Amino acid sequence: MTAAPLPRLLQVRVKPGARVSELRPGDDGTWIARVKAPPVDGRANDELVALIARQFGVARRQIRIRRGASGRSKWVEVAD
Repeated sequence: MTAAPLPRLLQVRVKPGARVSELRPGDDGTWIARVKAPPVDGRANDELVALIARQFGVARRQIRIRRGASGRSKWVEVAD
């Protein structure tokens, strides 16, 4: 499996409590993330970071939520 091209900053709309975790591009340039974890104690954010890291083939430590840590709309930075 080949990693997708690495964007620097992602606008992500998170939908917690999904049956299957997935990350896909949206129609308006944002990304849609469906995560299994509930939005409790940062579990959905942790799963989002792991999902983005896996999608782009980078380490989890390279992913940082810049804005929206407590909301569903987030800006996520992917470091080089």
